[in-house]
Parts: sequence; C-alpha cells; structure tokens
Amino acid sequence: MKPILFTLAATLACASPAFSQVKGGSDQKFVDFAAQTDMMEANLAQYAQDNAQSQGVKDYAQMLNADHTKDYTQLSDAATKAGLTVPKGLDAMHNRKLAPLEKLKGTAFDHRYVSEMIMGHQQAIAEYKKEADKGQNPDIKAYANAALPVLQKHWDGAKSLAKQKMK
Repeated sequence: MKPILFTLAATLACASPAFSQVKGGSDQKFVDFAAQTDMMEANLAQYAQDNAQSQGVKDYAQMLNADHTKDYTQLSDAATKAGLTVPKGLDAMHNRKLAPLEKLKGTAFDHRYVSEMIMGHQQAIAEYKKEADKGQNPDIKAYANAALPVLQKHWDGAKSLAKQKMK
C-alpha cells in the first residue's frame, strides 16, 4: 500500500504549480535569453540602417531585423503554448550592451557591429543547440531546433563581412 500512496503523492506534487515552475526553469531561462537576443539584434539592425557606412553591413542588418523580428514572434507563440512568459523589452544588461554601439558611426560602427554579430551569434547557436538537445518542453525544443539554421546563416554572414574590406 505504501508504494501506491507514494506514487499518488508524487503525481500530485508534479501537478502542482510550484513543480511546474521548477520544471520549466531552464526553458524559461532560454526563452528569456532568446527574446533578449531577438530584441537586441532587431534594435541594433535598425540602428545600423542609419549609421553603418558599408552597404554590405546595411544589407546584413536589414536581413537580421526581418529575421529576428519574425523569430521573436515564433518564440512568443511557442512560449505561450508552453505556458512561459516572453520579455517585452530589453533588460538593463542588454541596454548596456547597446550603449557603446549607439555612439559609433561609419566604419567604426561597421567593424564593431560585425565583430559583435560574430560573437553574439556564436553564443546564440550554442544556447539554441543546448535547448534543442536538453530542453524540457517539446514546443520550446522544436522552436530552438527550427531557429538554428537562421542563426547559422547570420553567423556565416557576419564572418563573411569580417573578411571583406569595409569602406
């Protein structure tokens, strides 16, 4: 009789809201990371449209703006389905990351922006792969897996820009 009671108690504990919050913890952290990344990339891309000197950087930024805006919508849909929340604005840490870039223009901006895009997309790819492999919620895992080719395209594009001479 004790094993049945223990199983029933464990089942009830798993159904409690507190257990759901713990269970979704790593997925929620990923959603927070992905949303902040999308919002920051879109903001920087809009800034690049006005302040980059290289047409290649402007074109790259336009692609990023469109892709990360679309990605944020897809993330929001998956997170809502999973019962997770999506940040609606940049947090203080990401605002601090934007500040130095907002002071640059022309080739100085181009070089710094491309460098940031290489590092940022490399980090994002690692986080998305981790979520796709080890995430708990199937909707969030599927979203992360589906977003990886786009992130890879962005990373490859940034590396290609870095190899070009930006005038």
